[in-house]
Amino acid sequence: MAFDERAFFTEKQETRPGRYQCPKCRRTNEYSIRWARHSKKDRLPGGANEEDRAKFAKLRDYLLRLDDEVVCKTCGKKFEIPSQHSLMFVDQLAGLPNEEDLEREISAAAGEAEPEPERKPALPARFTRKSSGWK
Repeated sequence: MAFDERAFFTEKQETRPGRYQCPKCRRTNEYSIRWARHSKKDRLPGGANEEDRAKFAKLRDYLLRLDDEVVCKTCGKKFEIPSQHSLMFVDQLAGLPNEEDLEREISAAAGEAEPEPERKPALPARFTRKSSGWK
């Protein structure tokens, strides 16, 4: 039996966020990117030989990027997404830290104090006192 990917994987489309920098205006924005998730089926298809069994044992779930270009949210120019992340294995993706944790860890390693959250100024009394109704 020749290797037919549809016999070994189920395909489902999903959308994931990605941060990319526009080459024209140099601004970084968050974009929603379409991916195809290929999940390994739970059992071999019928009529599989010994070679297919060996291949099936080594298969892993993966994501394949469907979008090659995005439109910059700032300047409106269409630009190409870097191709080094067009295919990602799901098991490698699960171990990646999120960006906030990574930034916190980098600033701690650099010896920088963690920035205090921005405090909003107190509201004037005219907004906080209880209303007496319409006059």
